[in-house]
Amino acid sequence: MRSTGVAGTVVAALAVASAVALVRTPRVAVEGPSMLPTLRPHDRLAVLPLPPGEGRLVVLRDPREPSRTIVKRVVAVAGGAVEVAGDNPDASTDSRHFGPVPAGLVRGRPVYRYHPPATAGWLWRA
Repeated sequence: MRSTGVAGTVVAALAVASAVALVRTPRVAVEGPSMLPTLRPHDRLAVLPLPPGEGRLVVLRDPREPSRTIVKRVVAVAGGAVEVAGDNPDASTDSRHFGPVPAGLVRGRPVYRYHPPATAGWLWRA
């Protein structure tokens, strides 16, 4: 077998593994303008159970209504709590309103926008 064949096989296997992982990954839909311009209403995101980090996007349970999921940006992480804010402060309800959030409410970090197709892509730096 030629080395390019092996490399192609490895790339194809990684692509399939990534697709399977995304299908099995929890997903969320963005509602409202609180994360503009980074995220838009109706964006669909794949979420991985990664720890929150300052400056990163997180998906968390709303501390006021735990059955609801919200997406915000981490402002600070300290003492088992996370402070979050929306990228569009005029349209965001966040830690300025409900205070720091227990880290246990964080479900993970959005890593891939899969819808709409025109803006699909990785969110590793977001």
